Amino acid sequence: MASSHHTRSHGTHVPLPSDSGGNPFDNEAPLVPIHIVTDVSQLPLEFLNPSPERQLVVGFDCEGIDLCRHGNLCIMQLAFPDAIYLVDAIEGGEVLIKACKPALESSYIKKVIHDCKRDSEALYFQFGINLHNVMDTQIAYSLIEEQEGRTRLPGDYISFVGLLADPRYCGISYQEKEEVRVLLRQDPNFWTYRPLSELMVRAATDDVRFLLYIYHMMMEKLNQRSLWYLAVRGALYCRCFCINDNNFADWPSLSPIPGSYDNLITEGNAPEEEILSILDVPQGKMGRVIGRKGASIMSIKESCNAEIFVGGAKGPPNKVFVIGPVKQVRKAEAMLRGRMMD
Repeated sequence: MASSHHTRSHGTHVPLPSDSGGNPFDNEAPLVPIHIVTDVSQLPLEFLNPSPERQLVVGFDCEGIDLCRHGNLCIMQLAFPDAIYLVDAIEGGEVLIKACKPALESSYIKKVIHDCKRDSEALYFQFGINLHNVMDTQIAYSLIEEQEGRTRLPGDYISFVGLLADPRYCGISYQEKEEVRVLLRQDPNFWTYRPLSELMVRAATDDVRFLLYIYHMMMEKLNQRSLWYLAVRGALYCRCFCINDNNFADWPSLSPIPGSYDNLITEGNAPEEEILSILDVPQGKMGRVIGRKGASIMSIKESCNAEIFVGGAKGPPNKVFVIGPVKQVRKAEAMLRGRMMD
């Protein structure tokens, strides 16, 4: 007997940029189907076989138990303008997720995602997938803020709920996300239950259905210089927690600083090469690096124009990740090492 969730039909609105200037969220957006995918044959061919003739932009996210190298990836969501696909890693298994590898690694398919670091880590360690060509809306948000002259506090990253609430991008409140968070705290296995409940389908869908609209809104604001930073930082975020012994030799190379400097220099100083540096913290010294209530690491972030992440509870333990322009990264490394010596 077929399981019930193949027969129930789901639909949702995917807001797309409107030329009419109307509100894309007043549900005039077309109703599109939500497909629960348990077999490769249910995915669109142009996604499974990426080609330079059919370049795609898709909204992308993953749900799971404590998503990271160890935490189980349960669902992978894909938002197309005409449909949403909830790719069920539990029912479809490794075969299904690995069938998406060419698309997730392809330069012809842009994956729009909010904060790709843990999703990328889970895909890399659980399925051998090197997530590539992302447009990370968290990074884009910071770049636009910077471009428009607003300074953000170090370590202050916009949450997805915060991004949706921002009237410049969506201006909608997303209470359901809080509902799901509460359920996840009560039961970490929330995303493993099958068949998927209405709430699970809705929550998974809501995490991707606005991404294409936000993507268009952001791309209109980003200048050439910011677009280059967006590509490079997205690539470095994807690698961030994916530590291996070959110094990322199995990852695609980073996009070089654009040759046509002229148009970039007119927008300010020329961009600098960005790198990811991984520091090993000696056993027992992480507390000193972070400091009381994070004070120590925060002061380093304030004095260096670099992003600093620690693996935290999800790991990897005893490592600090620094992303930014070479000189700033070197400065952060020196300060971090100083804290380890104290």
